[in-house]
Amino acid sequence: MKSYLAELNDVQRQAVTQTDGPVLVVAGPGSGKTRVLTYRIAHLIEEGVAPWEILALTFTNKAAREMKDRIAKVVGDKANQVWAGTFHSTFAKILRVEADKIGYPSSFTIYDSDDSKSLIGAIIKEMNLDKTVYNINAIRSRISSAKSNIIPPKAYVQNEDLMQQDRMAKRPYTHEIYAKYMARCKRSGAMDFDDLLYQLYALWYKNPDNVLEKYRKKFKYVLVDEFQDTNYLQYGIIKKLVKFPGSSENICAVGDDAQSIYAFRGATIDNILNFEKDFPSLKTFKLEQNYRSTEHIVQAANEVISYNRRQIQKKIWSDKGIGQKVKVIKAVTEGEEGKRVADLIIEQKNRNHIKNSEIAILYRTNAQSRVFEEYLRRYNIAYRVFGGLSFYQRKEIKDLIAYLRLAINQNDEEALRRVINYPRRGIGNTTIDKISQLATQTDQSMWNSLAGVNVSARAKKSISDFVTMIKVFTNRATTANAYEVASYIARQSGLIDLLKADTTIEGMNRLENVNSLLDGIKDFVENDEVIDGQVSTDRSLAAYLQNIALLTDLDDESKTSGDYVTLMSVHSAKGLEYKSVFVVGLEEKLFPSFMSMETPDGIDEERRLFYVAITRAELLLTLTFANSRYHFGKMRYNDPSRFLEEISVTHMDSSFSLNRRGAETASVGAKVIGNFKKPRTAANTTLKADPATFKPNPSHEIQVGMKVLHLKFGKGKVLNIEGNNNNRVATIFFNEVDNPQRRIMLKFAKLQILP
Repeated sequence: MKSYLAELNDVQRQAVTQTDGPVLVVAGPGSGKTRVLTYRIAHLIEEGVAPWEILALTFTNKAAREMKDRIAKVVGDKANQVWAGTFHSTFAKILRVEADKIGYPSSFTIYDSDDSKSLIGAIIKEMNLDKTVYNINAIRSRISSAKSNIIPPKAYVQNEDLMQQDRMAKRPYTHEIYAKYMARCKRSGAMDFDDLLYQLYALWYKNPDNVLEKYRKKFKYVLVDEFQDTNYLQYGIIKKLVKFPGSSENICAVGDDAQSIYAFRGATIDNILNFEKDFPSLKTFKLEQNYRSTEHIVQAANEVISYNRRQIQKKIWSDKGIGQKVKVIKAVTEGEEGKRVADLIIEQKNRNHIKNSEIAILYRTNAQSRVFEEYLRRYNIAYRVFGGLSFYQRKEIKDLIAYLRLAINQNDEEALRRVINYPRRGIGNTTIDKISQLATQTDQSMWNSLAGVNVSARAKKSISDFVTMIKVFTNRATTANAYEVASYIARQSGLIDLLKADTTIEGMNRLENVNSLLDGIKDFVENDEVIDGQVSTDRSLAAYLQNIALLTDLDDESKTSGDYVTLMSVHSAKGLEYKSVFVVGLEEKLFPSFMSMETPDGIDEERRLFYVAITRAELLLTLTFANSRYHFGKMRYNDPSRFLEEISVTHMDSSFSLNRRGAETASVGAKVIGNFKKPRTAANTTLKADPATFKPNPSHEIQVGMKVLHLKFGKGKVLNIEGNNNNRVATIFFNEVDNPQRRIMLKFAKLQILP
C-alpha cells in the first residue's frame, strides 16, 4: 500500500481510490474532508493522470492554497499544475481567454459590491425612481438571485411570478433596472462577481462545439469542495462540464448536507440531496468519524441535527474521549451575558491553559459583538472581530485601485466616476452628470463621451488633461510590470501628495495603507505562479487586478493570526475550529432568527447553522442566552432557543432546566436537571394556512383593527401598531395558538388581509 493511503481510515481510503465515475463523499464535521480531497487528487496523479487535467473547485482561495500544499507533500511540484481555485477565480481565468466570444474584452473589469451598488444607484436616479422604494441592496439582491437561477432580463420579464412579486413590493420597474444594469456592465467592459459564473455559463451555452468541448477534453476529472454550498448556477456549470453523451462522469463532490447554511446567498441543499438522481451510477462514501471534538460535543450535535426533516442519514462518532459536558449559561441581561463569557474565558485560560487564539465567540448577527467587545476590553483580553472592513474596501485603497483599473480598461465607468475629480481638478458633479447623460443618449461609454460633452472651457481643459494622463498610464501598463505602473500612477495621479498633505494620525495611516498596497504589488511581481505546468510570466497590472478582485475576507491571514480571541458570526466560522467555543445569544427570534421562523425550511437551515456552530469546538463548548436584551431601542424578553431543548441533559452541564414557555427552574445542589420538555417535532409546526393559496399583502397596508392570516399562527386581529415606515411593530391577537398575543415587525411578518 502506498504510504499516503496508509494514513487514511477504511472509508477515507475507499473514497480516495474510487477514482472513476461519479462519487459523493458525505463528510461530517472534523472527519478529514480536506485530507480525502487532496489525497484523492494526489492519487490520481500517482495513477498517471496529468495534473493539468484535474479541476478542483473550492469556495475560498485559502482552501485552494491549503489543498495544493497538501498535494505537494505527496507528489511534489506537480501539485502546482493542478487547476485548483475558487469557482470565481477559475472561471475568471477561463473568461480572460474566451471573453471575446461573448462580446467582452479580455481585460474586463471585475466590479465589487460597491461598484455594483453605485451603478444600480445611478440607474435608479436616471429613471427618476424613488430610492427609498427601490432600495439599492434589495435590487442588487434581486439581480443576483436572477443570475444565480440563470434568468436573463428577457426571461425575467416573461416570468409572471417574478413580475408579480415585484408589483407586490411596489417595485414594478425592477426588470428594467436589471436590463439596464446588464447593458451598462457590458458597455463598461465589466463583470460583477455573479457574472463570473453567469457569463461562463452563457459562454458554454452559446459555444458548445468549440469552447465547451475544449474544456470537456481538458478537464478529465472534476472535484468540488463544499458541494452543499453550491447554487443552481454553479451546479449547472458543473453538469455542462461532466454530464454529456459518452462522458465518463468523473466528478467527485465532497460536502455535508448538515452544514448547508448559505440559502440566503442562493445555495441550495437540493444539489447534494438530489445528486444521485442526476448521476444514477453514483458511489457514496460517508465519513462519520470526527477527529476534532470530544464525545459529549459530537453527540450533542447528532441530537440537534436529528430534528431536521430532509437530510442524508449518518451518525457522527468520536474516539477522542468523553470530554467535558456542554456548559449552558443563563444571564438576566445581555450585559451580564458579556460579563459571564469574559469571566469564563479568564477561568479557561488559567485552568485549562488555553490561549486567546484557541477561543472563539460565535453569534448569529454581527451587531451582537458590541457587548462582548466591551467586557473583553475591560478585562484586557486581546480580541479581533472577524468580518470588519476589509483592507481592500478602505477608501484610499479603492481610490488607487480605481486608477489602476482605468489604466487597463478606460470603459470602466465606476472607476472613472470615482477618480475623474479626485484629487480635485475642476470636474464637478454637474459635469459628470452631463457626461453620463451623453453616454446614455449615444449608447457609448462615459470615456468615449468625454470629448463631446458640452461644458465650460475650464472644465473641458480639465477633462482633456485627465484623458491625457490616463492614456499615459495605459501606455505604461502595456510595457512595465504591475509594481512599476502602480508606483508611477500613485505619484502622477496626485494621490500620494494628497495623502502626504494630511499630517493627522488618520492621514498617516491612509498613506501607510497605500504603501502597503504597493508592497503587495511588488510581492506579486516577484513571486512565480505555475499554470498548466508552466511558470506564468504574466506580471502585468491586469493580472494583478484580477488576483485581488477575487480575494475574500477569509483570505486575509492578518485577521486569523496572532494571539487574539476571535469574534465572528457563525456563517464566518464555517471550516474553522477552536479548543473553546462560545455560542451566544441562544434565544428564540435571535437564534433561530425571527426571519427564519415562518417556514419549516427556514428553521431547518437555522438548525444546520447551530450544528455548524457547536461542531467548531474541540474540547470546550459553552452555550449562552439572556432573558432580556435591547432590540430597536426597546427591552425585549425572550424564551431560550428551541435548540437548547434538543440537546439531552446527558450531555449538558447546566444549573437550570428549560421548557418551551421559557420559564427556567432554579436548581439547588444539582448541575443537571432532567425535566427538559421534549422538543417540538415536525407535526408541532403544522402550518395553519395553505402556502399555495396564501398571498401576503404589502406590510404598509396592514392597519389597526384588520383581520389577518399568518401561515404559522393562523387567523388574528391587529390590536395596535407602533413605530413608523420600515420599523412598524404590530400587536396581533391570534385565536389558534397557545400564546395568542404576539408582537411582530410588519416588514417581516407576511400577513394576508382577510375580509
